[in-house]
Amino acid sequence: MPDNNFTKALPSPADDQSGRSLPVPADMFRVPPYGVELAAEEVSVPLSHYLWILRQHAWRILGFVAIAVAATLVFSQRLTPIYEATATVDIDRQMPAGIIGQDANRAVMNDADQFLATQVKLIQSDSVLRPVADRYQLREREKVFAGSEPPGGVPVQEAPVLLKRLKVSRPPNTYLVLISYRSPDPRLAANVANSVARSYLEHTYTIRFQSSASLSQFMEKQLEELKAKMERSSAALAQFEKDLSVINPEEKTSILSARLLQLNTEYTNAQTDRVRKETAFNSVESGTLEAAQVSSQGESLKRLSERLDEAQQRFADVKTHYAENHPEYRKAAAQVAEIQHQLQQSKENIKQRVAVEYNDALRREAMLNKTVMETKAEFDRLNARSFEYQALKHEAEADKKLYEELIQKIKEAGINAGFQNSAIRIADLARPPVKPVFPNIPLNLSLAFLFSSVIAVGAAILGDMLNRSVRDPDQVSRLARTEVVGILPVAKELRVRLSTAPANGNGNGNGARSLVLAGDSGKASLTGYDEAIRTLRNSIFLTDFDRRLRSVMISSPSPAEGKSTIAAHLAVAHARQGRKTLVIDADLRRPSLHRHFAVPNSVGLSRVLNGETNWKDALVASKEHPDLDVLPSGPPSRRAADLIGGDLVEILEAASKMYDLVILDTPPLLGFSEPLQIANAVDGVVLVALAGQTDRKALATAVNTLGRLRANLLGVVLNAVNANTSEGYYYHYYHSKYYKHYESSKPAEA
Repeated sequence: MPDNNFTKALPSPADDQSGRSLPVPADMFRVPPYGVELAAEEVSVPLSHYLWILRQHAWRILGFVAIAVAATLVFSQRLTPIYEATATVDIDRQMPAGIIGQDANRAVMNDADQFLATQVKLIQSDSVLRPVADRYQLREREKVFAGSEPPGGVPVQEAPVLLKRLKVSRPPNTYLVLISYRSPDPRLAANVANSVARSYLEHTYTIRFQSSASLSQFMEKQLEELKAKMERSSAALAQFEKDLSVINPEEKTSILSARLLQLNTEYTNAQTDRVRKETAFNSVESGTLEAAQVSSQGESLKRLSERLDEAQQRFADVKTHYAENHPEYRKAAAQVAEIQHQLQQSKENIKQRVAVEYNDALRREAMLNKTVMETKAEFDRLNARSFEYQALKHEAEADKKLYEELIQKIKEAGINAGFQNSAIRIADLARPPVKPVFPNIPLNLSLAFLFSSVIAVGAAILGDMLNRSVRDPDQVSRLARTEVVGILPVAKELRVRLSTAPANGNGNGNGARSLVLAGDSGKASLTGYDEAIRTLRNSIFLTDFDRRLRSVMISSPSPAEGKSTIAAHLAVAHARQGRKTLVIDADLRRPSLHRHFAVPNSVGLSRVLNGETNWKDALVASKEHPDLDVLPSGPPSRRAADLIGGDLVEILEAASKMYDLVILDTPPLLGFSEPLQIANAVDGVVLVALAGQTDRKALATAVNTLGRLRANLLGVVLNAVNANTSEGYYYHYYHSKYYKHYESSKPAEA
């Protein structure tokens, strides 16, 4: 990268007639940085560029779209119309209510989508379609396996039926299935759709009936085995009851349980009574009056005791009044003795009775205890056999119940087999359609318009992307990172005219001719190309530099890009300002300036470099432009091409003192050595790129080459710009309109 503070002195620069050399800052002329390469693709393409592409190819795009739409219309009208008929089938997910043995209020399954998808596949199965296909010869109509046999050598009639024109669909969120068929015959389409729907109903009924019948046959086979098993279990139960000597062991067990409970109660009461009587017996055995009184005979003994107390009291009273021999005394004493005897006799009786009662209670308790133990042993024995009985009884009852249920299911299966198809019904029969569904001309035309537009626009953009040439000033500025100092339009009416007048005294007197720009009238006039040349001149030379350019090299990356024409017209435009201008044809391999100015090429730069003549003697003056001189290239010379680097510098130094501007037309930069030597000898270099032809990589290489040489690249001139090659042509379009208006408004010359 060059240093911004780097300064150098150009070869013999002269700002005035004194010829002083002034130091010139390196950044006064914009030199591209070393190593800058043109990007393979644009970093960001503005939207306006795509709009320009569409405007540029508008007629091609419209033509392609119109042809595509017209071809689609003609092709669609020539197609055979196809009609589509649709039959609607309503499929209920639940079984209908009221069928024997089925729950009418069972829960709704959450597999409606899977169920309906299964039914759609079932409609498309061979079993459903084969009867319909055979009835209407649909395989022959659709030309199934036309021209070839199915794989494996299977006959056509045995191959699975696949109807390409049949469509089975299900509207979302419904239990409806649409069966559609397409055919050139609308009535056939309706008949096939209805036949497929009926075949589906019949097939569904058949497979469900067969399923029920198969189930019934299977259950009948199982019925015999179940009956034999039931008989065996019932016989085992009867034999067990016989061995147990009871009809119902459960009832017998219940009776024993109640009896055992009663005996336990009586045994408990007997124990209580025995304990009570044993207590009384022990008390009586002790001989106390109180013990006798608490016995069961204690009431009579108590009365005798009370009588004894009364008799003794009365005897005590009598003893106080009477003596022992008194009758009252003896009577009271006898009464007391009698009562005492009775009391003693009662005690003996009570003792005997208590003993008897105690013995009876003891025997009763022992008897009840024995009875309880015997009853409990019998209960335990019967209860142990009851578990075996229960197992045999449950087995017998289960076999009997299963046998009865199986008989019931067999009867229900036979009845329900006739109701299996009631959940599927035809909701709407297909009718012959009036309008065809194919071809859909409005849809075809819309699709043709859409796709042809996309293809045409895509082709235009793709062609623009594949175009590797430079075309637009903004494109050159972005990618080459250099300024575009001029835009030259295509000059269709540009021609040169030779002047027949002899050269004036300012020339060298050798009869040279000079260049004149003219329109169709042959008069020198202003044209759009002239104005572009003047704009280029001002863009190069009126820039705010610290010093004026004395020498400029015009070159191009590749041949035939218009550099010689631009150099000639730029020299003429500069000379018209009254400034001394010299144009040198430094292209010693393919010279062309002598043809532009119609001057002889016998003497020129090649002879000067070979030392055969002086450069001033080789100059040719222009008659129409007194301030313009031309130095032709002269005869081709390989030796002169090798000497151009050193000798041309001396010529430029001398010419810079005599002329305000020296313009050099050099060979292309790529592939030739002369421009590389001249680039460092001049004050500035102008590259010419031909719009629509100059390759981007070639321009990038030229810019990089000048950067490595540290040459002063003034900018790029984009030549032959028009509406077909550049989006920037609008400038010249409005300029030409303005110029035509100006020409039409000028007063006619006398």
